[in-house]
Amino acid sequence: MEQKHTILAIGAHVGDMELTAGMLLAACARQGGTVVTLALTAGEKGAPAGADTAAYRAQKVAEAEEFARRLGGTARVLDYADGLLPDTDEVRFAVCDQIRSVRPDIIITHHGAGMHKDHMLCHRIVEDARFYAGVAGFVRSQPAHFARTLYFAENWEDATDFRPQVYMDVSDGYELWKQAITAHWFAQHSTSFPYMEYYDALSRVRGIEARTRRAECFMIPAENRRLVTSL
Repeated sequence: MEQKHTILAIGAHVGDMELTAGMLLAACARQGGTVVTLALTAGEKGAPAGADTAAYRAQKVAEAEEFARRLGGTARVLDYADGLLPDTDEVRFAVCDQIRSVRPDIIITHHGAGMHKDHMLCHRIVEDARFYAGVAGFVRSQPAHFARTLYFAENWEDATDFRPQVYMDVSDGYELWKQAITAHWFAQHSTSFPYMEYYDALSRVRGIEARTRRAECFMIPAENRRLVTSL
């Protein structure tokens, strides 16, 4: 990335985008861009055994804010319940309002197929919200804004039919991400999946494929899969 970008990374839960696109966010921050994370839920249902869910939600929100702070960005968390994200236009317009507020040129969210219902629904919500945000006829408190670039992040839970179509060189953001991701307790201490180890190793594999040190992969919407060239 040569120009200074504004990236809005929208995940179903706190931690989703920080892991799957966190190195790109860190690279953007290192290059003077603007970074905002938006979680539709806090991901509180992943609380460790014996932990209070409400307390863990507060912890997750604080972790999102700390990760963003370390990148010089901001974190926003909506007040929907983990695992019970509603499939409504209310949610879509809430995300629309966030898009109009941040005015990103790049949006990152989940790929549309996977094992987690919130991830798949978040994918659809973001696609519709991006449309709503870009249409001036939907009158909201903020003026219309259309984010031209939409990326779908590579996530082990969303692996079904994922195809790496865009390789982003995130070498410049790797060390910052490695420090920032420690803000998320579950990334290091989860007993169900070695999150930090997996995404660290994946970035090296994708980097090797891209002939660079570190890379993150993304899919793009089907309507954008065109190669425009000339002699």
